[in-house]
Amino acid sequence: MQTADFLVKVSISRHNTRPPVARPCGDDLDAAPFLGIMAKIAISLCGEGRGHATRIATLVERLQSEHEILIFTSADALEFLGGRFPGAADPAAGGGRVRIVEIPGIVFQYTGGRLDVGRSIANGLDYQARLLGPLVDRLLDELEAFGAELAVTDFEPALPRAAARHGIPLVSVDHQHFLLAYDLGSLPWWLQWHAWLMSHAVWMYVTEATDTVVSAFFRPPLRRGWEHVVQVGPLLRREVVRAQPRDDGFIVSYLRRHTPFATLSTLADCGLPVRVYGLGEREPVGGVSFHAIDERRFVDDLAACRCLVSAAGNQLIGEALHLGKPMLLLPERAHAEQLMNSHFLAGMGCGDFTLLEQVGPEHVREFLHGLERFQPALAGVMGRMDGTADVVRVIEQRLARRGVTAEAGDERSRESSPAGRGPGG
Repeated sequence: MQTADFLVKVSISRHNTRPPVARPCGDDLDAAPFLGIMAKIAISLCGEGRGHATRIATLVERLQSEHEILIFTSADALEFLGGRFPGAADPAAGGGRVRIVEIPGIVFQYTGGRLDVGRSIANGLDYQARLLGPLVDRLLDELEAFGAELAVTDFEPALPRAAARHGIPLVSVDHQHFLLAYDLGSLPWWLQWHAWLMSHAVWMYVTEATDTVVSAFFRPPLRRGWEHVVQVGPLLRREVVRAQPRDDGFIVSYLRRHTPFATLSTLADCGLPVRVYGLGEREPVGGVSFHAIDERRFVDDLAACRCLVSAAGNQLIGEALHLGKPMLLLPERAHAEQLMNSHFLAGMGCGDFTLLEQVGPEHVREFLHGLERFQPALAGVMGRMDGTADVVRVIEQRLARRGVTAEAGDERSRESSPAGRGPGG
């Protein structure tokens, strides 16, 4: 069943003749070197959830002062990025360096509050059969009109295919490629088996990457044949990096929209105030208050909370680790990626997990009573998780090679087959 997660999510670059752009001063977060070359970069990302959107928003904020950006996305990510870059989704606005274009995307299908594997697979197959081909043709025209010199994708299938046809390099930046590139021998055998199955969908999803970057809060050894992969931490928003952690005695909880009501009752019975994000504003349930997504307020609460009780997304886990917050993760039974994230977090000694469908008051209370046991491991990673500068460095180095590399297509075939897959991978 876990294979549904990824089955459904399933020439030479021209010389730059534009003048160099002056780099803004005074921002100590921009640690990556700036090479003084302005470029036009096309970016696509999966629209499901907020992890992809947060990662790309962080990257675009670091690139937009020096490059022109054209973003293709859908669903949750479209809404998130539209709020992050006001006017970018409005063709009439003009004038900015970031433009957002809506494209068809794939989202999970739920029935009765639970992931519906059958409907999700059917939706993904229908997308591939009816929409993917025409979308690639459309993006090819968009790349030509934009004058794109580099493509970046976060687990979206159309832009990689269009970039290959257009003859420009592709940088793949996502979390999902850990399934192909990482040694997963520390996971239970049944999760290793599901990872193997799911990796085939990842391999087909992103093709012909010139550079492959895996963003994850965990960093096991790379598999043989994947030594070319760049391992980075989660891409953290400036607000997270600059936040000052403290303990104001409440819990933050980020939950997916189909969370069972029993989970909310469990949180209401835990003995501490709980601030829930992800379910929208509604009437309180005991000590549980519900808050609309507000990026600044969420980061403030995350920095001030005692701990996090949450869905097990890679991005949020990385933010919490950076701020030194112990976590009780609540992965869905049918969501293999979240289960793997949960096992890695527990293996790091920075938190624990229990299934969303099984969590009860005793699980939360046991977690709260043992928070001190996570502090030594958290101290080792706190403040050290941000991988944004490393990704910017990969992109800038790739752009710098435009005038040196003779044939980008030959280079792709040397460095990678689909998604950067090396021999023995």
